[in-house]
Amino acid sequence: MAPDRRGKRMPMDCVFCDVLKGEEREVLTLGTVAYFPSAYAVTEGHHLVIPIRHVETFFDMSAPETEDTRAALHLLREELMRQDKSIDGFNIGMNCGTSAGQSIFHAHTHLIPRRTGDVENPRGGVRAVIPSRREYRETTP
Repeated sequence: MAPDRRGKRMPMDCVFCDVLKGEEREVLTLGTVAYFPSAYAVTEGHHLVIPIRHVETFFDMSAPETEDTRAALHLLREELMRQDKSIDGFNIGMNCGTSAGQSIFHAHTHLIPRRTGDVENPRGGVRAVIPSRREYRETTP
């Protein structure tokens, strides 16, 4: 393990731990989490929020880490909307486990800005991860 910016020990083979200990991009912190633009942005302004401590999924995060993640998402949302008036929605997502699409096993939350017209039909949002479940019927009580 190698030390990060705060002197904590991090696994040698984790890309996000490398981001935390490196200086190649701007990384901001808020309490127990760090946040930075995604290197593989889905839309302009796409950011990641990660616990500074190496944990694999949301379910391994501590209460302070989940609360700091929430606070960082709100902070980022405000900043992004101030910078870009075309943003009028967001997707927030986490992949927990290989079957859910997780490929980097350091917990991370995606904040993906959305704009009217960026896709033909946004209905279903994150449900589209399983294409046959994207559309659903609305029921009335």
